[in-house]
Formats: sequence, C-alpha cells, structure tokens
Amino acid sequence: MIPLSYILILSAFLFACGVLCIATKRNAIGILMGVELVLNAANINFVAFARYVPGFQMDGQVFAVMVIVLAAAEAAVALAIILNFYNNRNTVDVDEANQLRG
Repeated sequence: MIPLSYILILSAFLFACGVLCIATKRNAIGILMGVELVLNAANINFVAFARYVPGFQMDGQVFAVMVIVLAAAEAAVALAIILNFYNNRNTVDVDEANQLRG
C-alpha cells in the first residue's frame, strides 16, 4: 500500500507545476493547462483522503467528480473565449487581451 505522504507529495508537485505554468506562460492555452494541473492536484487529494481517512469515504470521490465536471465546463468556456479571441486578433497572447475592453 502506498503511504498517504507519497500521494500528497505527488499532489503538491502537480500543484506547484500548475502554478508555475500559470505564472510563466503568456499563451492562453498554456495557462488553461496550468489550471487543469491545479484542479487535478486537488482531485488527487480528495481521492487520497477518501481512501485513507475514516468517515470521508464517499465524500472525497463525490467532490472529485464535481471538480472534474467543473473543469470540463471551465475548459469548454475558456476554449470558446480563446477561439473567439484568436479569430479577432490572430494571437492567443494574453497580453493582447487588454484590448477587449468596451
């Protein structure tokens, strides 16, 4: 059996990679991938605690499914916005997004 600490270290590593990706990327698709990494790190935590903590059996898995649904909805909306922005500006650079005010 894998100890809980190993799973939490993996989750922390994924979370750190996601935050680093969000902070350093200028491309909107890269930022979206970073957000997905952060959400997947949260899912790993939920499932790990559902496995190892008594009294949290189904709650962690239910929360993980809700996060997956939220991530799918977020990805669909974000990709629609990115495609619309690309059609108007021919770039997905987030520094150009300040011109969308109006």
